Amino acid sequence: MSFRALLTEKSEDGTVSSTVQTLSDDRLPEGEVTVDVEWAGLNYKDGLCLTGQGGLVRTYPHVAGIDFAGKVSKSSDVRYRVGDPVVLTGWRVGEAHWGGYAERARVRADWLVPLPGALTTRDAMIMGTAGLTAMLAINRLETLGISPASGEVLVTGAAGGVGSIAVALLRRLGYTVAALSGRPQHADMLLALGAASIVDRAEFLAQPDKPLETAKYAAAIDCVGGDVLGKLLRQIAYGGAVASLGNAAGMGLNTNVLPFLLRGVTLAGIDSVMQPFEARQAAWARLAGLFDFGAYADNVEEVGLEALPEKAGQILRGEVKGRVLVNPAG
Repeated sequence: MSFRALLTEKSEDGTVSSTVQTLSDDRLPEGEVTVDVEWAGLNYKDGLCLTGQGGLVRTYPHVAGIDFAGKVSKSSDVRYRVGDPVVLTGWRVGEAHWGGYAERARVRADWLVPLPGALTTRDAMIMGTAGLTAMLAINRLETLGISPASGEVLVTGAAGGVGSIAVALLRRLGYTVAALSGRPQHADMLLALGAASIVDRAEFLAQPDKPLETAKYAAAIDCVGGDVLGKLLRQIAYGGAVASLGNAAGMGLNTNVLPFLLRGVTLAGIDSVMQPFEARQAAWARLAGLFDFGAYADNVEEVGLEALPEKAGQILRGEVKGRVLVNPAG
């Protein structure tokens, strides 16, 4: 059998390019489950893979796409039957293993999660890795005692994929949300998703540095890292927590021990790449009952495989708002 795929190749001079090609099934990598991909997502990492940046792709030719959803077409694992809807995020799929920018994918059974019945495959990819990560962050904050009654929660990088979904989910759960963003043109979108206030990133960072600052937030979901993370740690209230999952602004952390010693702040790292099956399954089950697709529908764009290389450049330049869905058959 054959299928269409966006194949990324590297020439002898180091040039990386992607073209839509028709491949046979014997080109697929090893795995117990073959999935007919119905939808995939476009994330920042995908942009890096499609352009050969960041060293994420080690072996060419390659098929990018770090998350996808579809239906099982072949399985040697008893947990999955033909026709079962499934979703995959993480496990370096789309980086070290061929991913979702194809009509067909073959993966390890342990990497998949059965799709909750309330979600379509398109619903799953509206959320994708971003939605899963946002839900994992909220679940972690709540295990640390954070609730809507605790006070306002700050989301940094709020205009991005994870941040915007985190804003919508938190509001759905009854939290008061402050959205920090460096993109003033996206303020209306964030307010529509449920943010109670918008915090300008430049103004946030311009505040004078102090060992501790006025406690403003009960907790935070940080999608940025760097100086933003260092600044917000000093503004978290006593007994609060920060779920940190991004390092787009750098891996360094300029802070001190006072938020942790004098206010008992917890800094929790969230890595969605290799989460245990149970944590992924619980997060998807909760997403199925929580996510407000109506509030997010205006921020979803659909593209086919042919449009992906150009769209990847746009996402790397920060020109993409909301979620981009990829239809391999489109």
